[in-house]
Amino acid sequence: MTANRPGHLSPLLKQATRVEVERGEGCYLYAKDGQRYLDFTAGIGVTSTGHCHPKVVAAAQEQVGKLIHGQYTTIMHQPIQDLSARLGEKMPGDIDAVFYASAGTEAAESAMRLMRHATGRPNIVVFHGGFHGRTMGSASMTTSGTAYTAGLQPIMGGVVVAPFPNSYRYGWSEEEATDFCLRELDYILQTISAPGDTAGMLIEPIQGEGGFIPANTRFMQGLRERCDHHGMLLGMDEVQAGYGRSGKFWCHSHFDVQPDVVVTAKGLASGFPLSACAAPQAIMEKGWPGSQGGTYGGNAVACAAALATLDVIEGEGLVDNAAAQGAHLGERLNAIKDKDAGIGDVRGKGLMVGVEFTKDGKPDGDRAGAVAAACEEEGLLLLRCGPGKQVVRFLPPLVVNREQIDAGADIFAKAVQATA
Repeated sequence: MTANRPGHLSPLLKQATRVEVERGEGCYLYAKDGQRYLDFTAGIGVTSTGHCHPKVVAAAQEQVGKLIHGQYTTIMHQPIQDLSARLGEKMPGDIDAVFYASAGTEAAESAMRLMRHATGRPNIVVFHGGFHGRTMGSASMTTSGTAYTAGLQPIMGGVVVAPFPNSYRYGWSEEEATDFCLRELDYILQTISAPGDTAGMLIEPIQGEGGFIPANTRFMQGLRERCDHHGMLLGMDEVQAGYGRSGKFWCHSHFDVQPDVVVTAKGLASGFPLSACAAPQAIMEKGWPGSQGGTYGGNAVACAAALATLDVIEGEGLVDNAAAQGAHLGERLNAIKDKDAGIGDVRGKGLMVGVEFTKDGKPDGDRAGAVAAACEEEGLLLLRCGPGKQVVRFLPPLVVNREQIDAGADIFAKAVQATA
């Protein structure tokens, strides 16, 4: 008989830091050993209102005492109805119908399924370097790195990958990269996926895991023009870049483009698991019966937390704060870049900023890792992204102030100098 043994987390869950956290407050995490860390990861962009914002905590506590779980195709509860009304006010254009799930990958898959159902067409165009999730459908649309599909082949068909205007990687101007990408997209529609077979396009307005790479106005409007011309739908994956992080409530607003479908998660409920796929009622009702649902989607406590999150974002002016503090962060990071030849690029919008490290013209993941580790030693938590993990990403909570931005930038500058 085998003796009982304690269980462990899966060894595949590699920790980005060595910190064991006891509690969080605002922009700070407090470890078991008493060390305080300035958290510029925000749970990968999740805790937008900071850790344990009092209004979010109070809303969740109150809801726990009323109703914890009410499965949304079995019964209806007030938080999900109130949240749907509030989100409808925030959504662009005539988007007014919302489907809730628990994770961003579910919402991305539901967007893909909806676009196929609504158009009766099989194919989806995604963009090279994009990340949409780890489940089968979303992983099939993900090209930010091979880790998400390695050992999983063959993956789902019907996904066509088009180039994204990553001018830094191409070594071109933004105009040259945009011309190339739109030209190649047209070629794809001529040679790989006929417009009559293409349901739509799904794109991150700023690529997240791919390296914090913003799109641009002409490219995004070019997608809209092609979707309109061919009767295709345009979906925005706003999971990481949306909900105020970019300095506008929706990141795609920077590019003056109107989507047909919006996917959101992460900052939606300040840490409670909640995601959403939204579209106009006229599109949403074209989905097939049974294609939307789930046990935990639209959880009552998560919806209450999401309502409180919106209250905080609006009441404390966090979108404007993200724009202002993000601009200051960009200035500080560009000043650091100017003094170090190993920093190839600083890019992003609002409080979603990436610093790319290079060596001999190639991505330098080792240096980026060393910088992040040195920052951790000094009390600043950062994450990396990009296919070679060469990009150090800054994702502070949207409640961050200038003093905290400067404190983080000072630590980062010291780490850059120490690893040069």
